[in-house]
Amino acid sequence: MLGARVRLVAGAAILVVLAARLGAQPFFDGLAHTDPRALLVALVVTAATTACCARRWSLLTTGLGVAIPFRDAYRCCYRAQLLNATLPGGVLGDVHRGYRHGQDAGALGRGLRSVAWDRASGQVVQVALAAAVVPLLLPALRVWALAGLAVLVLVGVALLGATPVRREAVAALRGVWPEVLLLSALAACGHVLVFLVAARTAGVAATTPHLLGLAFLVLLASAIPLSIAGWGPREGAAAWVFGAAGLGAAAGVEVAVVYGVMSLVATLPGILALEGAPAWVSGRTSS
Repeated sequence: MLGARVRLVAGAAILVVLAARLGAQPFFDGLAHTDPRALLVALVVTAATTACCARRWSLLTTGLGVAIPFRDAYRCCYRAQLLNATLPGGVLGDVHRGYRHGQDAGALGRGLRSVAWDRASGQVVQVALAAAVVPLLLPALRVWALAGLAVLVLVGVALLGATPVRREAVAALRGVWPEVLLLSALAACGHVLVFLVAARTAGVAATTPHLLGLAFLVLLASAIPLSIAGWGPREGAAAWVFGAAGLGAAAGVEVAVVYGVMSLVATLPGILALEGAPAWVSGRTSS
């Protein structure tokens, strides 16, 4: 409970500091500039990225002996995204996804582990892609970007070392990793595409390669579980990297707000998985 409160306070503090330094106008401008075409793009792209994530999770659950069919995984992932986008912390939807599937499969630990590995594989690929686009950043940002990525790698290694992994599980999953990594790369590229559309919608005129590097940095910050339904670290990171890139901190916040609205609308199909969820989960995910 204390941890949840700390995360909420941290996310709120970031937003308060941004509002105090930049005023409320960048937030209002972001809301005003979001248009139906951008929202449609977000809906279509997110449908595809969700399919990638669902397939990835389905592969991992099969390797761990708690298989979930793609169709059910797709609905679960949409529901998880909706909950992540509307509940504090930004990860509660995935926690619910792992807990619910683990319960229905009769293996709570493996159900939770499948989601942990699912998210971890996505983050590993995102870090690798972010490292690949560092040369696209301005020199002033490259050092900070590399330092941040190094910290993320060290934290990941530490968490991996502290997490017991059974040899049989690793052996069972070895054959699926190439596809898992490819699906993670496709999903990450989809999120970046939505961010680029958000930047153009907000009127940012920087070149696409320039924006590409900034997008990966902001999206990595978005994964930090210190947000209020996704809001906080994303806006803070956007303000910093856009400011350091000479585009203006206010422009960064505006882009982050547009992206946040697009992402929220894109998760709304998850509502269809909320109603009647117990019937289809209990009826199929135990296979």
